[in-house]
Amino acid sequence: MGRKDREGLSKREEFRERRRRSELRGRLIWIGVITLFVLFVAAFVVIPLLKPVTGIQAVTSHPRPMVDRNTTGDPKAPVKLVEFSDYQCPYCKRFVLDTEGQIIDAYVATGKVQFTARSAGNWVSGNMGGGVESQNSAMAAYCAADQNKFWEMYDALFANVLGEEAGSFTARRLQAIAGGVGLDMNAFNACYSSNKYKSEVDRDLQDAKAGGINGTPYFVITYTSGGQSRTDTIDGAQPFSTFQQRLDAALAAASAP
Repeated sequence: MGRKDREGLSKREEFRERRRRSELRGRLIWIGVITLFVLFVAAFVVIPLLKPVTGIQAVTSHPRPMVDRNTTGDPKAPVKLVEFSDYQCPYCKRFVLDTEGQIIDAYVATGKVQFTARSAGNWVSGNMGGGVESQNSAMAAYCAADQNKFWEMYDALFANVLGEEAGSFTARRLQAIAGGVGLDMNAFNACYSSNKYKSEVDRDLQDAKAGGINGTPYFVITYTSGGQSRTDTIDGAQPFSTFQQRLDAALAAASAP
């Protein structure tokens, strides 16, 4: 091989080496960019998710007699009262804080009325829309019922609502609320993550629609009078006096010959 041939070969090798180094630098730059992006995601997305949830309010539940999952009171009570509620609804929370305890004490604890709490999703533009957090919180409450703590979870959910679709009932906050009421977290997480009660929540919503619901909370009173089943309804977070009037009327009708 001549001198010119060797010089030509040397220049080609030198060119290939420069190109290889340039490509390597380019790959290293991209690796650096990707690494920085991953670190950014970790800093602003992942790390906050690892922080413990704070600000969960502890609640002392109002005593409920003869609890059977989401029902309280004597199964033989002559009048049944069913609530269709939404854990994100401010009027539902008002009912729980102002009125429900009085109904429990005056009618449920005395064996006159059996009370059942069911779920209904957010009311959106005049239609039952079924907000995600409303459905998730309802499923969480039914999971708590598996551990005989439905009513403790019911009270804790209302106590810890931040607003409608405002992040009140993300999976992590629901876990924190469940922990606060003393649930076995392994059992709760297995129940919740499997969507065990999705079909029951959907059925609640459909039954609420079939019952002519106009918003939450909504109440259906049923009783038997003259051998026939009778129904009455109460729309909204009405004062105790309204419930008293309607329940007394139902009790009177149920006891009539």
